[in-house]
Amino acid sequence: MRILLVGATGTIGKAILDVLQDRHEVVAVSRSSAPLHVDLGDPASIRSLFNQLGTLDAVVGAAGAARFKPFPLLKDEDYAFSLQNKLMGQVNLIRYGIPALSDAGSITVTTGLLAQQPMVGSAAVSLVNAALEGFVRAAALEAPRGIRINAVSPPWVRVADQSPGAPGMAGLSAHQVALAYRVLLEGDQTGQVVTP
Repeated sequence: MRILLVGATGTIGKAILDVLQDRHEVVAVSRSSAPLHVDLGDPASIRSLFNQLGTLDAVVGAAGAARFKPFPLLKDEDYAFSLQNKLMGQVNLIRYGIPALSDAGSITVTTGLLAQQPMVGSAAVSLVNAALEGFVRAAALEAPRGIRINAVSPPWVRVADQSPGAPGMAGLSAHQVALAYRVLLEGDQTGQVVTP
């Protein structure tokens, strides 16, 4: 398969690249990669990327920023940033990615634990993750040409030599999380939100 991986320089993105590159042709991009790059907060950047790539068999979105801060401190611009980047950035990967995919292609995006298990400071992140999960389930019902749409909802991801993301959370390795993306890409599921 020829797979576009967005967010290839992040913790999860690097692990996804590692588990896919020996089995598939992976076009790895990020906000800072060259010559190809993409800014998920800019729809024109996403469209331009797809225009440069030609036909793909799969798209993986492992990027998207959202603001984490206490609810009373969230301002309009924090919500706008989170909606434009984490939510609409990945929604637009799906929207603009479908025409670039071969028949029976696959799109997998990334939500997160805070959609289902919010914590203090996660209001904006929980909002966009839960909205993206709903969009994936609904869009999969109407995807044309046998295209499959799924999401991975990672738990806390362990980074080497660092403690887990929250007290009492053991976390998974990025490699373990990346395997969930591979299963969705190589399987036949659609409309699923998978927690590794």
